[in-house]
Amino acid sequence: MTTENPALNPALLVAASVDRCLALAETWLAWDGRPILTEADNLWTPSKAARRIQDHLIDHLAEVEALLAGATPAPDTWHGRTVTLDADWARFTELDLAEARARWPRLAQAYVNRYATVPDAWDVPRDPNWTLRQIAEHVADVIWYAEQVGDLRFGDSARIR
Repeated sequence: MTTENPALNPALLVAASVDRCLALAETWLAWDGRPILTEADNLWTPSKAARRIQDHLIDHLAEVEALLAGATPAPDTWHGRTVTLDADWARFTELDLAEARARWPRLAQAYVNRYATVPDAWDVPRDPNWTLRQIAEHVADVIWYAEQVGDLRFGDSARIR
């Protein structure tokens, strides 16, 4: 999506992470249907990772918008990575990848665009919440979800990561 300097806009970190998530997601078509158990004792599938990436991007973008509006962000009531939904067991298909390619960069661009409109607000303390810069840095860690599934190759089997 971008190679611009994140010092010019902290949300560029989010965009770079989304690019990396998509690069990993391109390999998930090779998933063999077996769960991946991580050291964090969480069960992962490509569809679960895709859901968590998208949820994380949406959740924190809503938080940024609320903070900039002077409102209290809605509380986080998502179950997150601790649950595996029935839908998470679905095969990750070419259409799922196409949807991710359509959605995730748009969400990342929304961060970049929004942050570009408020550079003086990036480091304003927002106790008990993080600063906007801290939120962008946290959201850039969205790559963690993609890394739980990792880089898959046809013929590889799921394993403990």
